[in-house]
Amino acid sequence: MSQAAPRQASAPSSTYAWYVLLVLLAAYVLNFVDRQLLAVAASAIKHELGISDTQLGFLLGPAFGLFYTFAGVPIARLADRTSRRNVMAVGLTLWSLMTAATGLAQHFAQIAACRFAVGVGEAAGTPPAHSLISDYFPPERRATALSIYANGIYLGVGFGFIGGGLLLDQVGWHAAFLLAGLLGLPLALLLRTTVREPRRGAAEPGPVDTELPRLGLVLRILFARRSFVLLTLGACFQSIAGYAVLSWAPIFLMRVHAMSATEMGLTFGTVAALTGAAGATLGGRLADRLGRRDERWYVWLPALISLLAAPFAIPFYLAENRTLALASFGTYYLINNIYVGPLWSVAQNLVKVRMRATASAVMLAILNVAGLVVGPQLVGVLNDALAPRYGDDAVRYSLLAMAALGVGAAIFFWRCAFSLRQELVSRPGDTRSAGA
Repeated sequence: MSQAAPRQASAPSSTYAWYVLLVLLAAYVLNFVDRQLLAVAASAIKHELGISDTQLGFLLGPAFGLFYTFAGVPIARLADRTSRRNVMAVGLTLWSLMTAATGLAQHFAQIAACRFAVGVGEAAGTPPAHSLISDYFPPERRATALSIYANGIYLGVGFGFIGGGLLLDQVGWHAAFLLAGLLGLPLALLLRTTVREPRRGAAEPGPVDTELPRLGLVLRILFARRSFVLLTLGACFQSIAGYAVLSWAPIFLMRVHAMSATEMGLTFGTVAALTGAAGATLGGRLADRLGRRDERWYVWLPALISLLAAPFAIPFYLAENRTLALASFGTYYLINNIYVGPLWSVAQNLVKVRMRATASAVMLAILNVAGLVVGPQLVGVLNDALAPRYGDDAVRYSLLAMAALGVGAAIFFWRCAFSLRQELVSRPGDTRSAGA
């Protein structure tokens, strides 16, 4: 039986909502620190273990991505049914311990096993966080809040590359993983003890349906919504291009431009953190402002930036001058990440409150198959195929091919606008029932 919960008389305070957002952001930062550390250490691991680029691509992509993908939906269902805070705290503890365990690995199979477990732990991060944020921030401020949370990607990338590069050159990759993993344990305790579980739908403008629907029903609702399908397809193209860059650009800079791990971390890590965070934050604010006039701007904006960003990938991968390459990357990355806040805001606004973590997990599962599983692995396979002809430069052309795929996102984001207005459940600035 459907249960309509009235808007609570005392919603979470704005100050506390921002505190919660910062704690969730910190967890997301560590999520990506743990991921990017492997990209920084990849060359050292390859040399020590004597593995191929195809095997390296497996560690960077499928070893993590497959388990991250398949664990995501059941963990999200648990978060929709129970305490999202507790689910996140347990996941953060698991992925931190398994990152530390990676530092003890001596063989390819041991690293792969650790990456499997890290994937399961990190699957408990984003879907519950998206659902929590949506209960702390109303629809008209949700894209901004979600874009700030998305900065965890770029801050994690920055800290992972900078700190990872310094640690790799100073203490080696084994110790780097141990230290990075142990950082997450005190944060898991802080999350568990200071973040309150809000009432479902607390930030909505009216009564909401808080009944927990069956998974089959949620999936039918999601895939019956044309806008969700098109939004997800567009994001898949962006995900392939994005994860290919984050996984292989450090290797590209060290191979092609002869950078040390420290130099790569300081330059590429800083540029990626600053421009990625700026792009995501700008995208959320722009989408919320433009979306007040017309909800379709939440997908029109991602369509436009998918086209505008692509040309800047060409000098990044092909320029011989490293300064020009990094400047081009910064422009590319800033523009391209404008889509992140609008993407997750639309995904949350398309479903009822008890479907949000599941909707986020379903979309993440699909994006991870495209981005985490296919993207890094495909670059590794292309590298090995092109190496007889291009040598170390093969990675240039493999990555350029991935960037070209990102242009395809524009088609699906644009088409999404045709059905979005009719299918939104929670509308930015709307005063009607968000649970309808």
